Amino acid sequence: MQGKCKVFLDIIVAALFSFLAFLPGAGAEEKPAEALKDNIPKFFAPKPPSSENFPCSKCHQFRATNKTKRKLHEYHTAVELKHAEEQRWCYDCHEGNKLRLQNGQLINFDKSYQLCGQCHGTIFRDWKAGLHGKRTGSWDGEKLYRLCVSCHDPHKPKYRPIEPKQQPLKPADIK
Repeated sequence: MQGKCKVFLDIIVAALFSFLAFLPGAGAEEKPAEALKDNIPKFFAPKPPSSENFPCSKCHQFRATNKTKRKLHEYHTAVELKHAEEQRWCYDCHEGNKLRLQNGQLINFDKSYQLCGQCHGTIFRDWKAGLHGKRTGSWDGEKLYRLCVSCHDPHKPKYRPIEPKQQPLKPADIK
């Protein structure tokens, strides 16, 4: 009896695999694990770093690095840190001409979304899905995704309140 059950089970499994081979997407090449891992959009319109302060090594190669959290009096005085300022300091995110992730990995400024995504996971998820941020392009084709810094100042990301404009005139009031 056990032999007949095994043969029957083998036939069922073979039939199932034969059926699965005809489903849509069957036999398609597997995507590399890295591509599936982060699902990052492919096309970007990144904002270039500030020409005033970039490359950082323009000045910092001649100075000793002082990683002590302090108020800046000589340089970068226009930078106002209003972004987790109790927990963060410049060198938490910056290192030389690169950005520094929490794990110590250095990345280029055009991959700044990785830095922002470490703390802002739900927004990062929404950005990847096209629910947060600005993008342009074809709905079913190439798109240009704006980086976080295209809209937000990374040192003070909250939008300032906008004063409302005066309401338009009614057609009857136009003379």
